Amino acid sequence: MSQKLLNVFSKKFAAAAMVGSLVVSGALAGCSSDSGSSSKEGQKTITVWGMGEEAKTLPKIADEFEKENPEIDVKVQAIPWDQAHDKLLTAVASKKGPDVVQMGTTWIPEFASANALLDLTEHTEKYPELGADNFFEGSIETTKYDDKVVGVPWYVDTRVLFYRTDLLEEAGYKEAPKTWEELQDAAKKLADRGEDKYGISIDTNEQSLSFMLARQNGSKLIEGNQAFFNEPEFVEAVEYLNGFFKDGSAPVDLGLDIVQAFRGDGILPMFISGPWMVKLINDQAPELESKWATAVLPAKETNTSTLGGSNLSVFQHTKNKEEALKFLAYMSKPETQVKWLEMTNSLPANKEAWNDDQLQHNEYYKVFGEQLENAQPMPVIKPFEKIAQDFLSRFEKIYRGGADIQSEMDDFDKKSEEILTK
Repeated sequence: MSQKLLNVFSKKFAAAAMVGSLVVSGALAGCSSDSGSSSKEGQKTITVWGMGEEAKTLPKIADEFEKENPEIDVKVQAIPWDQAHDKLLTAVASKKGPDVVQMGTTWIPEFASANALLDLTEHTEKYPELGADNFFEGSIETTKYDDKVVGVPWYVDTRVLFYRTDLLEEAGYKEAPKTWEELQDAAKKLADRGEDKYGISIDTNEQSLSFMLARQNGSKLIEGNQAFFNEPEFVEAVEYLNGFFKDGSAPVDLGLDIVQAFRGDGILPMFISGPWMVKLINDQAPELESKWATAVLPAKETNTSTLGGSNLSVFQHTKNKEEALKFLAYMSKPETQVKWLEMTNSLPANKEAWNDDQLQHNEYYKVFGEQLENAQPMPVIKPFEKIAQDFLSRFEKIYRGGADIQSEMDDFDKKSEEILTK
């Protein structure tokens, strides 16, 4: 899930608690659970809610599904991300939602706890495409709630290191840094190239970054209602991240677009980001061809990355369950996920799809496949967004104001446990 989406989710989070008591505001236009049967005898129509850019391309893949399943029509309804959460809340309350819905991975706990999503567990025998073994382990974690499986991974993203190969080689690195220490050393050497040059970009709005580094350092983050944010593993990760600002390797408030700063003299020759950056660099900085690469993240105890993306779920109150499940099964097939990759550049969640030549022979995307073998989602719990936003405000006090890290993390840990026990 993108940072933008997570920000939207944050704003809507308060409303989420109202799932169980929301006043029904009326049926939604185009909801198929109320109008699943078509005029042709035996013909069914299912409605699929897609969000954002994905919704623009979904009709193309739906056409392919209809060719194989002529008895089913697919009606795609595009929902802007900033309206999707409220639409889903209304759908849950009215029991008149779509048959199939795209779910951001962090939305699963909220809507699963409201019993809005069909448990797929008993349907994997009939539709083996939905089986957990088909997908990356981290992706499957995002589809679970309590003892239920309420979604199937659709596409995934994870974070890797982007770096300028030419500038790193000049700094003495013929390969990407492989450890925390090497990354710190390379960033400092690159920053020492001269005034207004830096080693790495640290996105202070990227809420998963510190949690990801803490996991690499052995932190358990959260277990049940207990937080581990003031333990050495987490505190050391925050100190490590803050170290890039303290020694001048990373700028604060540079105000430059990352591709702009990556090209040319490479003001920012390294950064950590997701697969969408591959196309942006290729499109906006074609002169950099053969001068940049992607690499799996440098390691401490591990090099675990974060995992995001979107899932597909069946609305609990659908009147077209079999047709909806058939659509999910089709979307989960390796060949379908490769088609989706060609249409949207979205990375497949299905592991077998990664054997396709387009991914195996693409030096940039191949790295993402390697990293996905070691990537985990942020804790799949309802209050995580609130906890993450609290961390970002505290980290700002640290890197911008020099606040004491241990003291801030003591307070953060205490506040987090208060949130977890509510």
